[in-house]
Amino acid sequence: MSEHSVRRVLVVTNPHSGSGRGDGVTEAVLAELATQGVEVTQVRAPSADSSVAQVRTELAGPDRPDAVICVGGDGLMNVLLAAVAHSGVPLGLVPAGTGNDLARELGIPTDDPRAAVRILLDGRVRTLDLGRIESPDATPTWFATVVGTGFDARVTLRANGMRYPRGPLRYTVAAVAELLRGYTLPFRIEMSGLAPGALDNPPDQHVVIMTDAVMAPIGNTRTYGGGMLVCPEAKADDGYLDITVVGAVSRWEMGRLLPALSAGKRIDHPATKRYRARRITVSAPGGYATADGEPAGMLPVTVQAMPGALAVLVP
Repeated sequence: MSEHSVRRVLVVTNPHSGSGRGDGVTEAVLAELATQGVEVTQVRAPSADSSVAQVRTELAGPDRPDAVICVGGDGLMNVLLAAVAHSGVPLGLVPAGTGNDLARELGIPTDDPRAAVRILLDGRVRTLDLGRIESPDATPTWFATVVGTGFDARVTLRANGMRYPRGPLRYTVAAVAELLRGYTLPFRIEMSGLAPGALDNPPDQHVVIMTDAVMAPIGNTRTYGGGMLVCPEAKADDGYLDITVVGAVSRWEMGRLLPALSAGKRIDHPATKRYRARRITVSAPGGYATADGEPAGMLPVTVQAMPGALAVLVP
């Protein structure tokens, strides 16, 4: 942890975050920054690519900001990683999305934008790892929280297309709908650079697992979907990624596990195994992938831990 002066900021907004909640949060953020006498440049671009391009231009300029403040959810945060990773400029989060999982992980208030701004202006910087995800049909990209593979990715994609209900309950409704479809896939999981003695890791440094499974989320942090505790031991600064393999449980068992998962409870089931590795490849025919709640193509995907890639402002 280090101290960092924050007097000039770049504020990036998404008015569509949190089902339209973003505009109201942005107004509160700008008002608080004005009260604190902070110099603000605002980016309100029409597309993700435009946002990244504008942020990169500002960070490369002679008067680059002291911080980039993301007013939105995990989706906007994910977009900005392409510009802020390895930049040396810390990222600050003011939650205005549906899940806000990275903000929750860092202890940023999710319901008080002015309090979140005051935390960011205190200038306490923490360095986090990121993950790098590669897929044959998608552009390589960063992620900060969790990559979903299989059933959970399908749930996220369905939830992203729903207008109601709002908030984390949306993921629960989407999960119930997806549960009515076929949900088990034949997974091939290849891991290298395993953490010695961690979780269910075998002693080898390279291992391939072939198993029928419901899903195999890969976590740099512990939660996704607004607090679902899928990788409960994951640490965002240990140089590794955690993967939770949920085996081929029955539809009744999966239906019983979903409410506990949605409530943020730890799931310890005999069909669940957890591993920790630096590099993970997940394959399953017809399987989807998501990263920070955003589409990341079809399986297979290869995910690599990237230590110390992101500076963030924290309480």
